[in-house]
Amino acid sequence: MLRWLRSPATETQVTHGRRLWLYALSAVIMVLLVTPTLIVVPMSFSDSQYLEFPPTVWSTRWYGHYFGSSEWMLATRTSFKVAFLTMLTATPVGVLAAYGLHASGVRFVRLAFVLMLTPMMVPVVLVAIGAFYAYVRLNILYTVTGLVLAHTVLALPLVVIVTGAALKGYDMAQERAARGLGAPRWKAFLTVTLPQIRFAVVTGALLAFLTSFDEVVVAMFVSGGDNPTLTRNMFNALRDQIDPTIASISTIMILVTTLMMVLVQLFGQRRRPSG
Repeated sequence: MLRWLRSPATETQVTHGRRLWLYALSAVIMVLLVTPTLIVVPMSFSDSQYLEFPPTVWSTRWYGHYFGSSEWMLATRTSFKVAFLTMLTATPVGVLAAYGLHASGVRFVRLAFVLMLTPMMVPVVLVAIGAFYAYVRLNILYTVTGLVLAHTVLALPLVVIVTGAALKGYDMAQERAARGLGAPRWKAFLTVTLPQIRFAVVTGALLAFLTSFDEVVVAMFVSGGDNPTLTRNMFNALRDQIDPTIASISTIMILVTTLMMVLVQLFGQRRRPSG
């Protein structure tokens, strides 16, 4: 143990012992983040009519109620559909925007980058209110199209940031060489640049999907009718009555999110060159 504490943690020869406070702080933060999950998962297996922790009687009753409810199933299908369409919309737009900002030599490119990140700076409730009034005029309130557009606005900055970071570590001379050999710019991008930043693109797509899937504030304003989202119904169930079904749904959402993150990491490990 003492030998490990004295060993260097980085190339700057900072030892693990000097970083012990950082490890302890990270552990505390991880505990605070994981503890709610450790509480919600057991609660989802309770047989009680109310949210109960720890459960006195274990049961899958509320999972059966969730899968057997047409209302919850409708909301689940809507959430997955909107999240998938948001991913398909935000990913190519965000990648092209990041590429354009990175390759552009015009002035005020930083200002354009900041404008792309505006949805992250503005409170989400303001975005929701603006979308609500715009959708009323456009007659797309409570539609899948409206939800996808609103969620794309929220997801786009994440795709731009992740892809832009990858492009900063990419040597554009490779693409210029392909173009010098006669390849059109679009072909040089697709065959040379895109394969080398694919992990960032996949990560951005995942973030776009999760941004839409977990979003609730905008959904409270612009979803409903025949297209309610899962998070909207969960919020209403928690507000109107304490329905233990939301604990089982939360557990399923945690499982879906964790599984997607693991798959992306496995994809990155397979694509990473060895040696």
